[in-house]
Amino acid sequence: MGRWCGVRWRTGAGGARPPASGRPAGAGAVRPRATAAVRLAAVTVLLATTASLPGGTALAAGAAGAAGAAGAAGAAGAAGAAGAAGGAEGYAFADGAARVEGASDTAGAALLQPGATYRSSLARNDTLYYRLELDADSDTYVSVTAVPGSEGEVTAVDGVRVAVRDADGASCSLGSATFGAAHSPRPVTAWGMREIEPGASRCQDAGTYYVAVERVRPEDSPPDDWDLELTTATEPRPRRAGPTEPPGTWDSASPEPLAGQPERRAGGSGFARATAVGQGVWQSDIRPGQTLYYKVPVDWGRQVYASAELGGSDDASGYTTGALRLGLHNPVRGEVDDAAKGYTGRPAAVGLAALPPVAYPNRYASSRQVGALRFAGDYYLVVHLAAQVADDFGDGPFRLTLRVRLRGTAEAGPGYTGEPRPKGVFELSAADRAAAPENGATRDGDAAMRAVAVGGIGTGSLLLAGLAVWTVTARRRAA
Repeated sequence: MGRWCGVRWRTGAGGARPPASGRPAGAGAVRPRATAAVRLAAVTVLLATTASLPGGTALAAGAAGAAGAAGAAGAAGAAGAAGAAGGAEGYAFADGAARVEGASDTAGAALLQPGATYRSSLARNDTLYYRLELDADSDTYVSVTAVPGSEGEVTAVDGVRVAVRDADGASCSLGSATFGAAHSPRPVTAWGMREIEPGASRCQDAGTYYVAVERVRPEDSPPDDWDLELTTATEPRPRRAGPTEPPGTWDSASPEPLAGQPERRAGGSGFARATAVGQGVWQSDIRPGQTLYYKVPVDWGRQVYASAELGGSDDASGYTTGALRLGLHNPVRGEVDDAAKGYTGRPAAVGLAALPPVAYPNRYASSRQVGALRFAGDYYLVVHLAAQVADDFGDGPFRLTLRVRLRGTAEAGPGYTGEPRPKGVFELSAADRAAAPENGATRDGDAAMRAVAVGGIGTGSLLLAGLAVWTVTARRRAA
């Protein structure tokens, strides 16, 4: 059974009707075959047309987002996470992620393929090694999300550390992510990279490289193993050489928070199940210890702003340090920026710093935040509510409001010499661009998805009309 534009097509014995009375058996046998052929032709045309619509195969996803994002996304992101996840409040790992064991030294390191996602685990005192085979033309990125158990206490400075090294042990990059002042167990994501840089002498050759993963403070870390999700991505060189200096000036003034009536949009429970949102005001529920994931399409030349607001509690007599945390991650899951705010039971808000537009030369900036804004694609907003909030204010749920604004005009990208892996990771579809209007327009993600869905419905109606004509013609021929 297939489904396109809300129309179900059935095949099999149940779809054939018995011959009409008084009609020869032979004629009755011809009609179902002719009709099946016509339907097959119609389905083929429908598939081809759907693929050519704005957003391509994203049409069905767009229609689902317009029709019932709160239910569908919420079920996938929150309720569905329990089966595929473990660790801090049910992190949802990517479906189909291959299991890989980290080695205790480089000699036994397992190979990580470009564009793939893996699952592993990290013991408290382990340093694990994984292997990369790289060319001399592409930048390569590795992200590691560590998911501690929801029980037990973590320290502010503990977390996960990721290093990329060449075959001689020379360091290409070193990154870490820590739990922060709230001391709340949550998924933390660090990233590492091998970059091809003008004038650089280290980590520029093709060959074998290694990824080393360890805890930041194993001596203060909980004793249980942490689940890991590892991703790899490659970025080819641009077709033409461009500036090797970051943009000198940009509009650094933070805009007014986006106003408007909030739309319900339940957050996802992992990067792979992040809920898609565009510019707009989105509302969900969040419980202490929970982490919610949203993804926002950000094109070249555009700036993203975001803030998160936590509703008040009936009991406003306590205080939780760093209770509400908002982080922004780039398309390869590298953290761009984060901010946290304490909670007293009264409404609280936290916002990200004003960030420059997404641009290829940002990678040459000395600032970590600017350097992470180096490519277009899906950026991730990650919201965490500290588990300790429950001690003073109960288990909730608490009302969460997310305000997302996009500013600036989309520009052409660098134009790569090859295909990034995973495919399309640094691109936006037509549906993505519809969900992220230019010049501060207030069109929200639902409106964009409705536009895509309506286009599909219109096309589907035309195809159904054609199908009716073909069906009548086939019946006449069969008779």
